[in-house]
Amino acid sequence: MSERTTCCVVGGGPAGMMLGLLLARAGVEVTVLEKHGDFLRDFRGDTVHPTTLDLLDDLGLGERFAALPQSRVDEVVIPDERGGAQRIGNMSLLRRVGVRHPYVALVPQWDLLNLLAEVAADEPAFHLRLDTRATSLVRENGRVVGVRYATTTAPGEETTGEIRADLTVACDGRHSVLRAGSGLPVTEYDVPFDTWWFRLPRRPEEQRATLRPRIGKGRFAVVIPREGYYQIGYLAPKGADARLRTAGVEAFRADIADLMPEYADRVDEIASMDEVKHLDVKLNRLRRWHVDGLLCIGDAAHAMSTPAPQRCLQGASEGGHRAMTDHARWSRRARSGRMTYSPCPSAAAAGGGGGGGRIPFRVPADHGRHQGSGGGDERGHQDRAARTDRLLQQRVAEQADGRGARGQGRRHAGSERPPRRPAGVLTHHPHRHLLRRRAWSGR
Repeated sequence: MSERTTCCVVGGGPAGMMLGLLLARAGVEVTVLEKHGDFLRDFRGDTVHPTTLDLLDDLGLGERFAALPQSRVDEVVIPDERGGAQRIGNMSLLRRVGVRHPYVALVPQWDLLNLLAEVAADEPAFHLRLDTRATSLVRENGRVVGVRYATTTAPGEETTGEIRADLTVACDGRHSVLRAGSGLPVTEYDVPFDTWWFRLPRRPEEQRATLRPRIGKGRFAVVIPREGYYQIGYLAPKGADARLRTAGVEAFRADIADLMPEYADRVDEIASMDEVKHLDVKLNRLRRWHVDGLLCIGDAAHAMSTPAPQRCLQGASEGGHRAMTDHARWSRRARSGRMTYSPCPSAAAAGGGGGGGRIPFRVPADHGRHQGSGGGDERGHQDRAARTDRLLQQRVAEQADGRGARGQGRRHAGSERPPRRPAGVLTHHPHRHLLRRRAWSGR
């Protein structure tokens, strides 16, 4: 059985669901394939950062998100040698530069995904297929034109089919089936540690929402306050999982009590090593995120496992930036009668930003046009990337000296210098950390 859609998104994580919602709101027919029957999975990326909270506000979802059970972290402290604590991060200061949500919200990822799914279900162009996993790519004339899938209909029973699309987006994580089938080379980086996640009870009087790393005797742990419990990430050398499980839960409890003596009275709550979940920490990336007809985003393009889970931030923000760029390009090509699509990572930088359908600045009409099969001419790709870089530098310069649309009226009275803050157009830029020095003045 063959079906048809405009965009097929494989993977219903934060990136896939956010991308699907925004494209559907823009009128693009989109189908999201999720291999599980629901979103209920533990120890996922549960942090939602200020930029993503702004994006949810722009989508009109701020109040509904705030109603979800969550805790909020507004500072980071580390223990000092005198037994006290030193604050190394104070997010409340972000209010001084206009940040609407100067904290990190900790919310179960399944609650966020359920919210996005409920909102997206109201869009006629959005379709979510649960219990449906992509098995391979469909190619024609050297171009990806869709995916083959298998849908679980009953325990041990599956039906198969294929869905064809103008664009297929791989959001299926670090073990991406679509990335493996694309032939895109993956650059792997050595990571010397893994993380083990577990819970400990949080007492009613322990209400301070503080992120507390623990360091000592060659070990490291991070304590994340959640609603009613602490989520703890314990770091140890890569390959130590078998040794830890062989030593048993008693030895693990003793190790945690030695590292974090303030929780020694509750380590017995770890009933067995089955409650300690192992995360194989990976760091890799694709140098190029696409082939003709296929785009990889999220962990499928760059796995970045961290001690503190941040994939809600990375996935949702990246899905939002990509949706803005895709919508602009589809609209332009629909008007010209050309619906072919050959994505270029540079276009994400040029089109990324904001939420709620705002595109801070436009890309030239010839930017990113594909030149033949297999992703286009490499020199043309480099020229387009260089042109995008020049556009970014020009816009940053305009914002810095007050000439840009968002920089007008921001000079201090009687001063030639603009205020010491990032240019507004880069607030949601996926690579803003690389551009911030250019956007700030007086440094």
